Amino acid sequence: MKNRLLQHRQFLLYCVIGGCGTVLTCLTYAVLVKFAGLDYQMANAIGYTAGTVLSFILNYRYNFQLTDQPLRRFAIFFAVALVGLAVSAGLLHVLIGHYRLNIYTTYLIVIFVVVLLQYNLNRLLSFRKTS
Repeated sequence: MKNRLLQHRQFLLYCVIGGCGTVLTCLTYAVLVKFAGLDYQMANAIGYTAGTVLSFILNYRYNFQLTDQPLRRFAIFFAVALVGLAVSAGLLHVLIGHYRLNIYTTYLIVIFVVVLLQYNLNRLLSFRKTS
């Protein structure tokens, strides 16, 4: 029972932290597209990187409360983020590039899909307890 509560706590905190990273990602994306006139794919990559770094730091320190192997864990976390970036770039390409959907609404939908994917990968790979 305690283990199950811990999993729910971690998931909820992961969502809150992911929300912070996602807000940073989305704000960076919107500012770069709207005010800097950057291509949506370049803005996605830059925003994604900023959100990923923030999410790792907060999850490593406060959610999973780890102290070991920070560089190794960050490398795995960043690799998972690259998978998410590839998925988001592909979805954006299809939905915006081919179907001409709204770039902001589509982005929010894509981020939701990617967050679910990345949570499961990070829980299994990046923040797994080592013996």
